[in-house]
Amino acid sequence: MPTPANLESGQHSSQRPLTGQDARTLGLAALGGALEFYDFIIFVFFTTVIGQRFFPPDTPDWLRQLQAFGLFSAGYLARPLGGIVMAHFGDRTGRKRMFTLSVFMMSVPTLLIGALPTYETAGYAAPLALLLLRICQGAAVGGEVPGAWVFVSEHVPPQRVGFACGTLTAGLTLGILLGSLVATLVNRAFTPEEVQSFGWRIPFIVGGVFGFLAVFLRRWLAETPVFEEMRQRRALVKELPLKAVLRGHGVAVVVSMLLTWVLTAGIVVVILMTPTLVQKLYGIAPAQALEAASIATLSLTVGCIAYGLLADWLGMGRALVTGCGLLLIMTYVFYEGVGAAPERLFFLYGAVGFCVGVVGVVPTVMVRAFPPEVRFSGLSFSYNVAYAIFGGLTPLVVTLMMKENPLAPAHYVAALCGVGILVAVYLLSLGRARFSAVTPSP
Repeated sequence: MPTPANLESGQHSSQRPLTGQDARTLGLAALGGALEFYDFIIFVFFTTVIGQRFFPPDTPDWLRQLQAFGLFSAGYLARPLGGIVMAHFGDRTGRKRMFTLSVFMMSVPTLLIGALPTYETAGYAAPLALLLLRICQGAAVGGEVPGAWVFVSEHVPPQRVGFACGTLTAGLTLGILLGSLVATLVNRAFTPEEVQSFGWRIPFIVGGVFGFLAVFLRRWLAETPVFEEMRQRRALVKELPLKAVLRGHGVAVVVSMLLTWVLTAGIVVVILMTPTLVQKLYGIAPAQALEAASIATLSLTVGCIAYGLLADWLGMGRALVTGCGLLLIMTYVFYEGVGAAPERLFFLYGAVGFCVGVVGVVPTVMVRAFPPEVRFSGLSFSYNVAYAIFGGLTPLVVTLMMKENPLAPAHYVAALCGVGILVAVYLLSLGRARFSAVTPSP
């Protein structure tokens, strides 16, 4: 059972190198994560069309758009329940089984969304069916993200957990970029009328096929050595895993939730909201803003891996201090720099996108914060509940703050970087004691 004194280090006596099998596991897991996250995020790029196709034609545009975003948000609200249920079985029956089930649960509803009848054909049954499928998607991604972090961290050597979690996080962010590129391709290949008629269905159908490919790829993955050892020693948790988490790992839950809040500030504000914000604040053309967002997302992918390596090299606390400090500075540089010189948009957005890569350190801390017996449940509960709360409130809070100050997005991100630095200082204060949660207790 880990104690607070175990949180900063992650070293273990086993210092084996990263093998070809480890690299193969990381590659397949990251690719599957990218395809699944594409399935979850592609909805947001077609909310306008979905609003027009799935709600009555006499609905006011603002209400139709609100209803469409409500369907998108339903996926986030379903994440905690799906994550908690799948994590329960992941701690009791095995990581691989849930890791494969999550991508299957995402593929089926994504494919069905692409084949759904619209309001014109099915009336109010159409948006209700879409809501149900969106909830299924949310439940699936709620198990996928924490499950993927646990899976890769338990496959690699303890001194490579940062690289593994950073690589997996990079795969998830690559799914966002893939969704953006596919949406751009569809809108360029078809006329607006064709997109309205059938074009919007293509990304969902393609996503469903991608998902089944990910299911096939995950058949080649093996159960984690950590879980297999626990099973052989009959050391699996006997009670409800979540009950054990809430009773004995309160500090780990709080640390994980705070870092998830930091993660939402970087992803939601800098990556997802900023393309729209720079259009309103600085008059950037929509096409130019989206192209810049693609560059930022690609930089984020590279940054996740870089910061994961930094966590292995310097330790989690030092990597967090460095990353949060740079993100705080670069967020202000970005917003003030684009305002003064809009022609620097691409360079500055790429630079701040790389700094958001500090989110690659977050799962490294979380997988080390819980012992193997309840790791999946502890991480899933902390991450999904915090993401549902903070991910949902962040756009509203930032929008309200902007009424008073145009630099509100930078202020919000800076405040959360401060939270990340405080957590990092706490980790550093715990010293370099061995972190027993990396491997099962003897």
